Amino acid sequence: MKIYTTESGLCVEVDGSYQMLPASFDLDRLFTAPDALALLGEVCADAHAVECCPPLLRPLVQSQEVWAAGVTYYRSRTARMEESVEAEGARFYDRVYEAERPELFFKATPHRVVAPGGALRIRSDSRWNVPEPELTLAINTNGKIFGYTIGNDMSSRDIEGENPLYLPQAKVYDRCAALGPCLLISDTLPGSETVILLEIRRAGQTVFSGDTTLAQIKRPLDSLAAWLFRDNAFPRGCYLMTGTGIVPPDDFTLQSGDEVRITIPPIGTLINTIA
Repeated sequence: MKIYTTESGLCVEVDGSYQMLPASFDLDRLFTAPDALALLGEVCADAHAVECCPPLLRPLVQSQEVWAAGVTYYRSRTARMEESVEAEGARFYDRVYEAERPELFFKATPHRVVAPGGALRIRSDSRWNVPEPELTLAINTNGKIFGYTIGNDMSSRDIEGENPLYLPQAKVYDRCAALGPCLLISDTLPGSETVILLEIRRAGQTVFSGDTTLAQIKRPLDSLAAWLFRDNAFPRGCYLMTGTGIVPPDDFTLQSGDEVRITIPPIGTLINTIA
């Protein structure tokens, strides 16, 4: 079952058929439900069928915070070490990759999240910016993972590389994240064979592409969620980006007008432009 956020409200897709949920039903109610699938089963009884999903005009978030995990893939560890050599911070990323405690950081408030098809930003004071394609967990207020989506964790690599303490500035700014194209509701997490693909287009041409699988992630997904909920309350649930295993080469940076396409086959493709 997939949930889409539209101008008309929430749209549910089941086996290729679409239904618009009652206007009173929203994401906050879904994220606070003990059993999202059971709740949707009840709500769908009052839904009405539509031929197709209306245009996606709203971000896939309501009151939810967006958090992220770092250095969960070996490729990410290597890239972070390389970018921080001059700041003598490389050893910190190597240590956190091997540590029991993961790196978890705040990524975005709801108003900083961009809808599918919307325009992401690169920081005006940064010269080296990349997208980070990530499987993103939907976690309810009780800490239960009830679904997942695609996340784009935009990153200013030169700012973080200058000093690891600048991580919040490298990660958190207006229109710094995108989620979508839908929220896949499932009690089962995607398997290790799940593929993540990234393609960046410029003037109609592919300037970078890469792929990885969830088999390359070092930490169990449910463990990341458990660490996030230690001593932390999320009254309306949250999203957790789980790290990236695809990093463009060091001589690559995003430019205005680029199109970023992230595909995770069970979910679909998240497409955003760069403002």
